[in-house]
Amino acid sequence: MTDLVVTEEKIIERILTMELVRVTERAAVSSARLRGRGDEKAADQAAVDAMRRELNRLPIHGRVVIGEGERDEAPMLFIGEEVGTKTGPAVDIAVDPLEGTTLCAKDMPGSIAVMAMAQAGTLLNAPDVYMDKIAIGPGYPKGVVDLDASPIENINALAKAKGVKPGEITVLILDRPRHADLISACRKAGAAVRLITDGDVAGVIFTTQPDATGVDLYLGTGGAPEGVLAAGALRCVGGQMQGRLILDSQAKIERAAKMGVKDPKKKYEMRELASGDVIVCATGVTDGALLQGVKFGKNVIETETIIYRSVTGTVRRIRAEHRELAKFKLD
Repeated sequence: MTDLVVTEEKIIERILTMELVRVTERAAVSSARLRGRGDEKAADQAAVDAMRRELNRLPIHGRVVIGEGERDEAPMLFIGEEVGTKTGPAVDIAVDPLEGTTLCAKDMPGSIAVMAMAQAGTLLNAPDVYMDKIAIGPGYPKGVVDLDASPIENINALAKAKGVKPGEITVLILDRPRHADLISACRKAGAAVRLITDGDVAGVIFTTQPDATGVDLYLGTGGAPEGVLAAGALRCVGGQMQGRLILDSQAKIERAAKMGVKDPKKKYEMRELASGDVIVCATGVTDGALLQGVKFGKNVIETETIIYRSVTGTVRRIRAEHRELAKFKLD
């Protein structure tokens, strides 16, 4: 049994380097061709098609446990879809082929193509509902913030752990009407609030590099699938995250139950959202604080990708030049 596990880990490590990079690179390039065109669905569909095509070339027996969602009526890599050649190890797949569809359609900063892969059964099979989230980066005592504490309590506790005043803490929150009270509470605590229009996977990841991004704490509700992807990235660098599914109707409770959610009010710790050997890969579509977007030259296409791996804590950045892709209008 030990030899089998080691062998599978070695296989997963091998295919989750350049092979996973190619998956998000192709999705990013395909959607970037539609930047600024105002067509969110077309950009999303281009990313989905490219990501599905590349995933099906990998020597894995993959199952999508986090996919595109019905909430946005988006084209899907649907939950339960099998991908890969079916000849390799069994793995869980989580995808957001184009996080920030609006950002891409309007050519605004921060759109990315992102996915995660892990050993089968180790990613939370989250339904496409909202999730209440809290996240911080590495270097803090365990439990310094808590989803059930008030914003003021969390900001004060984080400031104390960081050795600064609450006024030196910056909280990242999605700019949504539902967050009006949360924003007010954070400002009342003395913290600065940075609002983003979309992209809460990248938003959570911002907390891992507060010196570079200026973000200390992520708060608020966003997509549950995005929460699992973000938790996978945080695990790789030692951050902390908690999440709770928002199942505010009987239909959502029943759907979640069919997907294995036994307690609709459960507060998930980071390792319950993403356990095992997790690798997260993201490629920039538009320029942003996390990644540079796709650059189209006359004879070359440039991309920037970041890869996180939980087992080793490794973070790799890959800047690539694609000459073959540049020969074709569609890749």
